[in-house]
Amino acid sequence: MESDQIFGDRSESVKSKLNKEEKAEFLRAYRRLLNNVADSVLPEDKQKLKKIAGEAVEQGAYGRDLYGLNVLLRTLQTSLIVVDEIGLKRAAVLAVWLAPLVDSKLYTLEEVEKQFGSDTASIIGGLIKTQQLYKKNAAIHNEHFRTLLISFAEDVRVVLIMIAERLYLMRVAKHLENDEHRLQIAAEASYLYAPLSHKLGLYKIKSELEDLSLKFRDRETFDFIKQKLNATKTSRDEYIAQFIAPVKEKLTALGLNFDIKGRTKSIYSINNKLIKQKTEFENIYDLFAIRIILDTPVEKEKAECWQIYSVVTDMYQPNPKRLKDWLSVPKSNGYESLHATVMGPGGRWVEVQIRSKRMDEIAEKGLAAHWKYKGLKGESGLDDWLTNVREVLENQDNSSTELIDDFKMGLYDEEIFVFTPKGDLFKLPQGATVLDFAFAIHTKVGSKCVSAKVNGKNVPIKYKLQSGDQVDIQTSPNQMPKQDWLNIAVTSKARVKIKQSLKELATQQVDLAKELLHRRFKNRKIEADEGVLSRFIKKKGYKTVTDFYIAIAKEQLDVNTLIDGYVEFGKKEQEVDHTDRSVENYEAPVQHNDTSTNADELVIDRDLTGIDYQLAKCCHPIYGDDIFGFVSSQGIKIHRMNCPNAPQMFEKFGYRVVKSRWSGKSGAGYQVSLKVIGNDDIGIVTNITSIIAKENGMSLRSINVDSQDGLFSGTITVSLTDTSVLNSLIKKIKGVKGVKQVSRY
Repeated sequence: MESDQIFGDRSESVKSKLNKEEKAEFLRAYRRLLNNVADSVLPEDKQKLKKIAGEAVEQGAYGRDLYGLNVLLRTLQTSLIVVDEIGLKRAAVLAVWLAPLVDSKLYTLEEVEKQFGSDTASIIGGLIKTQQLYKKNAAIHNEHFRTLLISFAEDVRVVLIMIAERLYLMRVAKHLENDEHRLQIAAEASYLYAPLSHKLGLYKIKSELEDLSLKFRDRETFDFIKQKLNATKTSRDEYIAQFIAPVKEKLTALGLNFDIKGRTKSIYSINNKLIKQKTEFENIYDLFAIRIILDTPVEKEKAECWQIYSVVTDMYQPNPKRLKDWLSVPKSNGYESLHATVMGPGGRWVEVQIRSKRMDEIAEKGLAAHWKYKGLKGESGLDDWLTNVREVLENQDNSSTELIDDFKMGLYDEEIFVFTPKGDLFKLPQGATVLDFAFAIHTKVGSKCVSAKVNGKNVPIKYKLQSGDQVDIQTSPNQMPKQDWLNIAVTSKARVKIKQSLKELATQQVDLAKELLHRRFKNRKIEADEGVLSRFIKKKGYKTVTDFYIAIAKEQLDVNTLIDGYVEFGKKEQEVDHTDRSVENYEAPVQHNDTSTNADELVIDRDLTGIDYQLAKCCHPIYGDDIFGFVSSQGIKIHRMNCPNAPQMFEKFGYRVVKSRWSGKSGAGYQVSLKVIGNDDIGIVTNITSIIAKENGMSLRSINVDSQDGLFSGTITVSLTDTSVLNSLIKKIKGVKGVKQVSRY
């Protein structure tokens, strides 16, 4: 199909918006899209869309976005992902194409609804809300997060489309000229879109987002693991073939229709294992999993999956603690599969996943594929979770940080299944407590919960539940939520309801305490001055007036003693001139910044300099390293992009990450520790210290050397100015005869 068949008379306008490579890519992708949407997009839809899109191109609606990408091509590729890899249909595809036009005011939602229906218009409305965020900033910040989640809660297809768009951005991010944009896109993919993909059952997309995020944030680690995987591919393939052969023979003899294959775990998940287990690549054995996919009718799926399980575990010893049965009770996102871990040849643990073709499609395409099989078990799980999301959003008093924490909680968590005394099943995240279960039943039950009987035994509200537990909640009319319950509850629903109750209780306590204090003032015939009282409260050390009144309500302060103190404080104030005490006349002490200090060597967030920060001790960044800032309780800490803690910070606390870069000024001394391994020869150490002594602007701070079995392992700490000096030093040390390995801590 030629381009003139796509946009007709406007083909030349289309061509002029694309470079040579983009034109070729556009034509290939457009052909694929037309073939793949043939069963869902109506012929009249295509004609209307061709006309509208052609006009929009001429008017510049499909120009370049803030990343420099062609919007027309980006729209097309996002549409393909939406159709091919997620499985959405007509309304979503049309929404992807029309949203930029509505956003550009070339087309209205009313016109969309009239021409393409209310479903398409509704999705576009949600997309417009979220896409407005990216016009303000390349990355989502706390203040925008609620808008994104509201769109998500209203129609999950909005976020499925956003995941598709993010996947496309990650695939082309290597071509972006702006490094900061690339890192921001990667950070968001890691801490927001990958967890969402996981929750929605898009496991393949989730893995790709995680791998690409690691690639852009820590290329050295990514390339190291990739190289190791490539080097061991032949031996892995041989092992998989050896493991599969007898299983395949037995299953074929039983007359089962199946496909069996091995797959290597993602680079990201392997890196997580390296970090968590603190081990070398060679010591990780479970690098791959075997997947057996049955081609069988729905009514036979369960029985035949268990039949295969029996065959596999007869051949290989299973680990009973690693059996995961998502056949009987699917995950909330509809995922169904049977997982077993068995001891394969050579004493190596191998994960075996057993599922049907239907289950595999759901595992690959998540929620969208699940809709295709409406009515089957597990359908309502995600609806329940979305209901909880809406409840979190309804609590408008949540801070942005709390909102993100409450929402993200449970995105990655495995689920447990718990029963009421009557046998009703509830799904909760792993680590959920009796208190979480009580709130899952009903807010009133949670608020009055005092304990529970789990499998007939009395347990406290902090007791952590296990799959299969039968729980009978015990309540008391006198019970009410307490502050320490927030340390017990892990589910977003429970935490939101507890916070609401605590706030309501605090408001009541403040009102009662105010009434008590003013009544005592009146009884003692003292006219209370609100200004003097406010300063008195501050002098007492209370950050807010609310804290002060709560302390009265809890009887931590004696009211009569307080009034005596207030009177004394008022007398002292009358003895001095109040004018200079006004905040309007307060002048902050001037700080004279020394431009040679490291405060001006960093630019944080949006071109801000002179901000207080600390260099993180976990990775010891130095001038020239790729870095990011992390907002902690101790202020901003600067980390290297390849800091061992970076993946967890980006995933769990991505909203606290701020972009940072070196300003171009250096001169400060940075401490760096190097690990050196070589032959056990004192001459080597002497040569190394001699190299350091000869380097300008460098000094040796400490050296510790241990020897064993003819080798020495030393830790050398030096003070130097930047990464270029460090790289030069490492190169010179590697050149010393007898040195086998040099690495930076």
